Amino acid sequence: MDFQPSETRRMLADSIAKTLARQCDYERRRAVAYEEPFHDPKLWDALAELGVTGALLPEDKGGFGGEGFDIATVFETLGGALCPEPMLGQLMGLSVLADAGADCEAALAGEVRLALAMGEPGGGSGLEPPATRARQADGGWRLDGRKSVVWGGGSAHRLIVSAAHEGGTGLFSVRAEDAAVAPYAMIDGGGAAEVSLDDCPAECLIADGAAALDRAVARGQLALCAEAVGVMDHAQGLLAEHLRTRKQFGVALSKFQVLRHRFIDLCVELEQARSITLKAAGELDTPEGPRAVSMAKALVGQVARQWSEEAIQLHGGIGMTWEAAVSHYAKRLVMIDHQLGDHLWHLERLAGAYRAA
Repeated sequence: MDFQPSETRRMLADSIAKTLARQCDYERRRAVAYEEPFHDPKLWDALAELGVTGALLPEDKGGFGGEGFDIATVFETLGGALCPEPMLGQLMGLSVLADAGADCEAALAGEVRLALAMGEPGGGSGLEPPATRARQADGGWRLDGRKSVVWGGGSAHRLIVSAAHEGGTGLFSVRAEDAAVAPYAMIDGGGAAEVSLDDCPAECLIADGAAALDRAVARGQLALCAEAVGVMDHAQGLLAEHLRTRKQFGVALSKFQVLRHRFIDLCVELEQARSITLKAAGELDTPEGPRAVSMAKALVGQVARQWSEEAIQLHGGIGMTWEAAVSHYAKRLVMIDHQLGDHLWHLERLAGAYRAA
């Protein structure tokens, strides 16, 4: 398997990075990530014009990418800038629309923002079977229930909602204005929402949508792994610069052997995370895809937590402050572990599959 990025992917990553450097520098990101709508609509439009959303689907679905390496390229680059744009919901929503054979043109152009509403109050991983109910009425569908921690839900135009009905787990499209949406900022920046569905009109996309939901979630999990690699890669530069410039007893911290060893250990862990993410990207659409993605999420989640803790400790007290960029990178790494199943959830999933075999 060739792990070298193609010329197209290199060009896409370079274009995204340049756009983020202009429109999502650290100060700008900090200003928009915690204030409603918790992202920058102008940056969203710029990324869509670059073709970022188009890279998330294959050509036969209207995009120009859609492979695991395309997803990894996009999200690793976004992670390096701590970009708060709700691209994770767009990725998973597009995956469902494509599986349903629905029109993806407006979403691919960035004109319609999507969010996948599947987590519910009291849920652990957010991946439990839905308690939200769907029923047929007046020639259409109606939904009743509540969805919790819907990433990007506050700025979405359409919600892709999982709901149980007599035929199993269905996936439904709901216009945001037809639901009660309460947006809020996440602790690491960016937006999420609580969504209440009370006799809410909906369009049925896939009546038996369990498999399509699994595929969408697997793509989201790969995206989070790649984003974590991008976050850690940038944090590596911040940490190296701090160790070179910060002095104690008149000596740069980088001269202390114990700190050098801790830094090298982190670099090794980052490369482990990068390697297993590449493996998951390469196997995403194969029969081994779910296992490879869970292996990546389990390892990357552990490494992300280690990185967040060590980066804070090696920065000392300043690493805990709002002004220090490393504190925001550390928060994002902790949250990535929790999204779409933390490392313990994925370890249990892998162990269950091993016992079943």
